Amino acid sequence: MGVALVTGSAGLVGAESVRFLSETGLEVVGVDNNLREFFYGPTGSTEWSRKHLESTIHKYRHVTADIRDEKRMNALFAELGDSLELILHTAGQPSHEWATQDPPMDFDVNARGTLVLLECARQHSPKASFVFTSTNKVYGDSINRRVFEELPTRWEIERSSPFFEKGIDETLTIDRSMHSIFGVSKTAADLLVQEYGRYFGMNTVCFRCGCITGPGHSGTVLHGFLAYLAICCLKRESYTVIGYKGKQVRDNIHARDLVRMFWEYHQNPKPGVVYNAGGGRRANCSVMEAIGLCENLTGQKMNVVVRDQARAGDHQWWISDTSLFGRDYPNWQQNFSMEQLVQDVLTGLDKRLSKG
Repeated sequence: MGVALVTGSAGLVGAESVRFLSETGLEVVGVDNNLREFFYGPTGSTEWSRKHLESTIHKYRHVTADIRDEKRMNALFAELGDSLELILHTAGQPSHEWATQDPPMDFDVNARGTLVLLECARQHSPKASFVFTSTNKVYGDSINRRVFEELPTRWEIERSSPFFEKGIDETLTIDRSMHSIFGVSKTAADLLVQEYGRYFGMNTVCFRCGCITGPGHSGTVLHGFLAYLAICCLKRESYTVIGYKGKQVRDNIHARDLVRMFWEYHQNPKPGVVYNAGGGRRANCSVMEAIGLCENLTGQKMNVVVRDQARAGDHQWWISDTSLFGRDYPNWQQNFSMEQLVQDVLTGLDKRLSKG
């Protein structure tokens, strides 16, 4: 039986990937050094997740290492060699705000870390599928130049827009816009992944994700929109809305649905492809609508503070069109509606918080 390598294996998507892949019969090697705690403090730690994986997944081997460590990564890839069938690269620095505090480190983790992994794969496991969790921030804020209608609880793109029915597809330009520092580092990584596919013929794919969530998210104020919102609700803590009157729209995909996209790609991989990944028209909400869902599902009123100034480069409206992936991989189906997703996050976090 072959081997799968998951970077960021104790994080939200990484841990969900480990659980899924172990059920397919693959042996799973996870790489994670809990850098998330360094970025966001104790509440961002994924140590609890690592311990849970090691205690519950029989064919899981954890490697505490930094993806930027070329010597360590080369040794690991050399050891795995041709037995390595699938590489899921979910590690990274994912916060818009944190990146502005230390742009060099953000770029080093997101861009150079990805390059280290790509080169290791090319040298030692060139036939493996290389799956990269990219972001819709690679498109920058060009979508904000569209016309939006202000509704009671959200902004909505004008009905005449080609993006109204299904959301934003992969034809949106990534040029002539503000990406944020985080967006730039992820764009560099995104382009590298594409180039290793096109230039070297490796089976590489970029999934440009909207908001990813699930009960396994270590949400913090700097990252993890729905998870952090749910934590504030359950712990009765104040939540701050940043800009756009809280009417900015985000689509949300459950980590489990995203991992199944990864798996479908691996069944029939293609070199250098790009797909948008998100909840689409089925699972999207504004920040204010998400607050309303949390309040309705828990029966408790939240304390919300609204800040007028939006984050530089932030999207006013984003709904991902996943039609291209659906055409190429028709077996994939999205399972979670918005309400189901929020309920799953609340239930999972409530259990975790009650354990201390």
